[in-house]
Amino acid sequence: MIATSMKRLVDVDSGIISREIFVNEEIYRQEQERIFTRAWLFVGHESQIAKPGDYFSSYMGEDPVVLSRDRQGQIHVFLNSCRHRGMKVCRYDEGNTPVFTCPYHGWSYGLDGSLVGVPRFKEGYYGELDKSQWGLVEVAQLCNYKGTIWATWDPKAPPFLEYLGDFRVFLDGTLDAFDGEDGGSEVLGGVHKWVIPTNWKFVAENFNGDHYHHPTHISVEAVGIGPGRTGEARHSDVQRHRRHMTSFPEKGHGWRGGPPQSLDEEIYPFPRFELPEAEAYFQAAYDRRKKIGAPSPPTWMFGGGGNVFPNASFHIAFPRSICVSHPRGPLHTEMWRWYLVDKNFPDAVKDHFRHYSMRYGGPAGMTEQDDMENWCYATAASKGPIARRYDYNYQLGLGHGGVHPRLQGAWVSDGEFSERNALSMYGHWAEMMDRAD
Repeated sequence: MIATSMKRLVDVDSGIISREIFVNEEIYRQEQERIFTRAWLFVGHESQIAKPGDYFSSYMGEDPVVLSRDRQGQIHVFLNSCRHRGMKVCRYDEGNTPVFTCPYHGWSYGLDGSLVGVPRFKEGYYGELDKSQWGLVEVAQLCNYKGTIWATWDPKAPPFLEYLGDFRVFLDGTLDAFDGEDGGSEVLGGVHKWVIPTNWKFVAENFNGDHYHHPTHISVEAVGIGPGRTGEARHSDVQRHRRHMTSFPEKGHGWRGGPPQSLDEEIYPFPRFELPEAEAYFQAAYDRRKKIGAPSPPTWMFGGGGNVFPNASFHIAFPRSICVSHPRGPLHTEMWRWYLVDKNFPDAVKDHFRHYSMRYGGPAGMTEQDDMENWCYATAASKGPIARRYDYNYQLGLGHGGVHPRLQGAWVSDGEFSERNALSMYGHWAEMMDRAD
């Protein structure tokens, strides 16, 4: 039993973090109650439930949920568990249905979650069961933000946009179209899913703000698996741009890049594509972006990614994606990756990025394999009794940086290499873990 304050295990000021927060079973159990029942979590995308009756099975922490659209077009997120004996009422990944029926005893629920059918209602329950009290458990709050669906079990949690704060501009860089159209993206195909033997926080930290792991991807970059031309790196010449790291200590979010900025006229922000349709589309997107004068987060221009606390990571540009690290125990994580494309992509361009996404990310992709190997070996090497006596060092860039004058609550590093983002994430994690209410 862990009786100590989590802030004793996460020393933000000195940049020292205990390995216990990654391997301890009791800490993991506390996370499920104090983090995943309180935070806003990513559930899915509205393009996955385009029509009434459509549903998509997802998770919020370890709780299975169903994302659905009712006959009136309203979106819902329900706990995927029958109120009678707990059986899943939906056992399929996605589809369309007029009703959710539990295969155990036959209780059935409408698309709005209401209990509509109970076998032996008259002769078994004598018509006395109050069906209005036994509908599916629905989340306390739900938000459709530019097509992405977020939910929380906590009725006291701040509204989602307040939860994001000024960090929202970085998420916008992922969800808007490349030409600046508001929320102009959609999910491409299905969802990559796989399980790895690591703690979910290793994944979130990597997206949150780790530019220091460049050696990990040296071989991949040497091969040249970029989306544009054969032999080209992922982000082409835009890597020349100087980056910073941006974190939001009071919220736990982090971004692998600096604050928003206008387009740099000296740098074309996209690779050059061998596919004519792709080259024409991105040139037109760049021209429109300049015409409307839209400011752009560095991620849109120069790659990168971030993490919405606790576990909704996202990667901008190539490939543009959302990656959720679902906790499955202190030493196991179920990875889900959604790939996003512009709604207005021509079919040939969508197919081009489908192939690129497969060779880049996912369990069989080249780059994701690099990262997973690090996380899994780090976990295996940290769970023994001797290893757990020695803390991790997060002192890279410690004390160098400052508060950003325009992004409320943001801390920006002096340079590209800093672990302040990770410290901000774990500092917020410790505060939520120590909050017992």
